[in-house]
Amino acid sequence: MISENQSELIRDLHHVWHPCTQHKDYETTPPILIERAEGIYLQDRQGNRYMDVIASWWVNLFGHNHPRLNKALTQQLEKMAHVMFAGITHQPAIDLADSLVALSPSGLEKVFFSDNGSTAVEVALKMSLQYWQEKGESQKVQFAYLKGGYHGETLGALSVCGLEIFRGKFEKVLPSHLPVEGPDCFRCPYGLQRESCNAECFEPMEKALGENSDTLAGVIVEPLVQGAAGMMMYPPIYLKKLQTVCESLGIHMIFDEIAVAFGRTGSLFVCGAHDLRPTFLCLSKGITSGYLPLSATLTTDEIYSAFYGEYDDMKLFIHSHSYSANPLACAVANETLKMLTENNFLESLKPKIATLKECGKQFEGLNGEFRQTGMIAAVELVKNNKERHPFEKRIGYQVFLEGLKRGLFMRPLGDVVYFIPPLVISEAEIETMLNTAHDCINAVLR
Repeated sequence: MISENQSELIRDLHHVWHPCTQHKDYETTPPILIERAEGIYLQDRQGNRYMDVIASWWVNLFGHNHPRLNKALTQQLEKMAHVMFAGITHQPAIDLADSLVALSPSGLEKVFFSDNGSTAVEVALKMSLQYWQEKGESQKVQFAYLKGGYHGETLGALSVCGLEIFRGKFEKVLPSHLPVEGPDCFRCPYGLQRESCNAECFEPMEKALGENSDTLAGVIVEPLVQGAAGMMMYPPIYLKKLQTVCESLGIHMIFDEIAVAFGRTGSLFVCGAHDLRPTFLCLSKGITSGYLPLSATLTTDEIYSAFYGEYDDMKLFIHSHSYSANPLACAVANETLKMLTENNFLESLKPKIATLKECGKQFEGLNGEFRQTGMIAAVELVKNNKERHPFEKRIGYQVFLEGLKRGLFMRPLGDVVYFIPPLVISEAEIETMLNTAHDCINAVLR
């Protein structure tokens, strides 16, 4: 007799198309049917608990089913669930825009709301392109991006993605932009260390920007951590150099902080912590602590002014989304920002960051590298000469399966096992997370 759980999974297999999933795997390893989630744990229908060590695709900051976020959501639901955002405004969006401007680096004065990370990037790209058109420099139509960069999966965002796995099948229809060799501190060609170098690896970017400044509208980067590339981490001096060159050449600097903002690196925003002044700041993921889709693209009054004029001039920014600035999402985002900025919450992360670093030392005996930036950590598994494991061995997938046996929900990036837990994880839970992951990796490599 088929159980209720099995029946539901059969229906899932027949009708649901999951993202980033080879569904043939489900014939032997079906998806986990999650019944509820509480704190940093997921619970399936059989009552098994799994520590959510990747914060459900990096979005969850304060744990699942948080009473304060639940309250903010239900209070707004009693007033208004949704309203269009053209010709209409509402208090949650006004409050959120005001807070984002106040908390971000000076100069970012305008906030454009949309509904996901890819869209936040699309908005920045389109604003940059139209700005140069309005300024009479219509030849500035290219963007520079890092070869390991990832900025979303819509076609515009894919055009500035440097990862073959995401863009390869769509290459023929993507606009041509400028890929640039980026930092790879683990395999540094200069033989330097990320903690003490002067970002000598910035040389390819400096050359590319200098040689193409006439046609470049902007350059887009993930600050400090290139997520989908395998949590590749690099020092802030690289960004300092980028800012200097962009300002001198008149090139827009787009910071994609979708994955690294809101406490992930230990600060609210990377640009704010390191005195950086991007032209565009793209935000999403943790902005609602994983409750509802929302994103924001912040920019300067200088950019905004190029779109300002009489309606008949048609200088306005034509980019509309049905769910832009959804009141429910904005209400939860406002509560999320309050929780991040009150009671020295970000300061309270320091002992957890230290624990993450200390527990990470146990991976030093493995071939590869343990790396960490704030509350983000990763273990890259390699051969003795730093070559990656053959893809067909699916090292990461095997680690994922081992984790499920031990109550750990991980989703490795190829040969990189990474950790972006909810920020409310305790120090004891960090120890459990890394100790268990170590056991999983040893079981696979044995």
